[in-house]
Amino acid sequence: MEKFSTLEGIAAPLPLINIDTDMIIPKQFLKTIKRSGLGKNLFDEMRFNQDGSEVPSFVLNKKPYRQSKIIVAGDNFGCGSSREHAPWALLDFGIKVVISTSFADIFYNNCFKNGILPIIVPTEDRDNLLDDAEKGSNARLTVNLEMQEIRRPDGSVVSFDIDPFKKQCLLDGLDDIALSLEKEKSIAEFEERQKSCRPWV
Repeated sequence: MEKFSTLEGIAAPLPLINIDTDMIIPKQFLKTIKRSGLGKNLFDEMRFNQDGSEVPSFVLNKKPYRQSKIIVAGDNFGCGSSREHAPWALLDFGIKVVISTSFADIFYNNCFKNGILPIIVPTEDRDNLLDDAEKGSNARLTVNLEMQEIRRPDGSVVSFDIDPFKKQCLLDGLDDIALSLEKEKSIAEFEERQKSCRPWV
């Protein structure tokens, strides 16, 4: 998992409420266990018509937002089923930050495990950031995880809270497996002791 420190980029406005995981990555694309390749199907039913052509009005199909790294979203983002493919699809597309007033718990935690920073802000701040995002390439946001700040195009700053442990894992680029491997020596020593004390196990 890549380390996360500071990210600057164009933010895509997605003010819909209750964007669930099936909207993020529809169920027909859940057959893979690979984390790559799902970006092309992100928001598939909103991005594409049935014939595969793009829906011109969808934000990620508009020129300023095709390379967005940040989404500013409506309330309760990531609700619905607990599919980990949702953050996989976001990350594969290039989205590394999602800003909302609230997230579904499982989706929120899955983001941290996959290198995405979900940021919770008050409604007023979210609405201001949505206004910024609507300006397209003329308005870039800068997210500083260490300082826990979002810098707006006008220079003003939106602060956010984050669990210290989750923050450190993102800063260090550690997912659950990497965290376990940091204790590899201790685990090996424990296993050796168990072999001596309980050879029948």
